[in-house]
Amino acid sequence: MKKRLLTASLAALAALSLSACSGGTKQAETTAAPQPSAETTAASAETKAEESKSGGEAAAKAPEDYKGTVVVYSPHDADPLNAGVNLFMEKYPNVKVEVVAAGTGELCNRIAAESANPIADVLWGGGADSLAAFKDYFAPYVCANDEFIGDAYKDADDMWIGESPLPMVIFYNKDLIQKEGLAIPETWEDLTKPEWKGKIAYCLPSKSGSAYTQLCTMILGHGGKEAGWDFIKKLYDNLDGKIVDSSGKCHKMVADGEFYVGLTLEKSAVQYKDDPSVGFVYPKDGTSAVPDGVALVKGAPNEENAKLFIDFVTSKECQTEQSKNWGRRPVRSDMEVGEGMAKLQDIVLVDYDFDWAANEKEAIIEKFNDIMVN
Repeated sequence: MKKRLLTASLAALAALSLSACSGGTKQAETTAAPQPSAETTAASAETKAEESKSGGEAAAKAPEDYKGTVVVYSPHDADPLNAGVNLFMEKYPNVKVEVVAAGTGELCNRIAAESANPIADVLWGGGADSLAAFKDYFAPYVCANDEFIGDAYKDADDMWIGESPLPMVIFYNKDLIQKEGLAIPETWEDLTKPEWKGKIAYCLPSKSGSAYTQLCTMILGHGGKEAGWDFIKKLYDNLDGKIVDSSGKCHKMVADGEFYVGLTLEKSAVQYKDDPSVGFVYPKDGTSAVPDGVALVKGAPNEENAKLFIDFVTSKECQTEQSKNWGRRPVRSDMEVGEGMAKLQDIVLVDYDFDWAANEKEAIIEKFNDIMVN
């Protein structure tokens, strides 16, 4: 197992409403000062930025000059989603924001279904491997903050931009574990031991993008695309038929004492940093840090405002607020990770195959479902 950043196989890679009503829409008046464009001293960078119509145009206009609407599809949790949108609203007073919230899979399928007459302008959130499977429905865009985002965190064809790497962790209830005299699990492999049977919170991969990433991570870290399924069978047996229907419930049910451990995202686990009854570990047998992405929808009805929104969520201002208040790891190279987070170079990461995870998603989920019924 190597300590390494995400692999360069990204070349082929490719919401909660403001009222927290899944699948609903709500308009909000929005404001903002324009984001400064990225430095484009190199001729090649200037050409790329011009082709994508990125920050240079944004810098030429005053915030009140932006008008109209931007429709944002997002699977983000309500609080960070609303906070990000509200911050955008403080900057651009004459832009209306419509938010449609649902799971990543549902939103991607909706974008595909609407492709002949697009409604969404931006998809904000969802794992890059999930976005990769739908990259045909996105348009290339180089954001104004491109120089601060490493190549490992954006699509080689500019179809999506990483906005927050998301390590997968094992979240645990200290009180329950100590009460039974158990050792804190430090690896995925630990979770296949008999003492954890029926004590693990894990969501259906078909319901959750993060659960799907966890599934692929465990397969790749325990034998690979074929042999790794033997590990998944052992883990599923230890779930004892208890499958959670929402990834957001995994950490909540562990914190509430309904499960001893749960498979969840770092950003969810760090929200409990002040709670002494719970904790989390980065699995020592290898985890992943697939980034959440943001993408411009092909044929976006409000393309200029869509690019403005993408520039904003990758800006230092938004990334700082999301990290400080909501535990979201910044993607920008000019920022430090938040409190309670390990540096990526200190985490054991599997060699995550984005091409496989994106292109074989249907077959992988079907195989997991077969394990459930057999």
